[in-house]
Amino acid sequence: MDDQLNFQTYLFLGPKDIKIKIINKNDLDELYFNEATNNDNFNEKNFDFIDFFLEKNIFQVERKVNKFIKSANLIVDSNEFLTIYLSIKKENYGELLKKKDLSHLLNEAKYECRKTINLRRITHMIIDNYYIDNKSYSSFPENLKCNFFTIDIKFICLSERFVEKVENILKKYQISVKHILSSNYVRSFTKHKEEDIFKMSMKLIEGFNENEVSIVQKLSNNKGFFERFFNFFN
Repeated sequence: MDDQLNFQTYLFLGPKDIKIKIINKNDLDELYFNEATNNDNFNEKNFDFIDFFLEKNIFQVERKVNKFIKSANLIVDSNEFLTIYLSIKKENYGELLKKKDLSHLLNEAKYECRKTINLRRITHMIIDNYYIDNKSYSSFPENLKCNFFTIDIKFICLSERFVEKVENILKKYQISVKHILSSNYVRSFTKHKEEDIFKMSMKLIEGFNENEVSIVQKLSNNKGFFERFFNFFN
């Protein structure tokens, strides 16, 4: 079996529910789906439930798609998430705004966030607003002259302990974690509760929210630094 990268694997982890879904990237068809319900909320023992669920499903999935599952995207519904809001300002001395100016601010903001989150992993980094000389913008106004610019950033972080436990379980099946998404964040983009959370997760990973900063570096294609770093720059 050979991984042709024509499908994506999604694993939903809720307080009581576990779901796995394989989606064809070309036509978004469902290639495989299964779910299970546990009677108890997540605790030390319930991580064994994830292991048991994967043991029952991974081999079936690989037979179904005729390929090895090498990576998975996690959609997590948990109170282990923490949201942090941060504003950061830079003096620009009347010069033109450039992508590199924004890059410096985002790197600084990420550094400041990591100093305070204490054993948590950043799963989403979203720019809520841009302020250019006290005027608000919803997207980055490149090549605009200004004296000051400020960005408001929201960080959604997940307990490192939680992530490591899930990663260790997946390693038993030679599966790595590619992306981690907050289910509440994903649901904020769906119009109806019954709308497919897996397909919306795929859209977000591919840059549906132009103001979300890509945490995972994209290695496909020979793109420049800024194209790899921000999925909202075309």
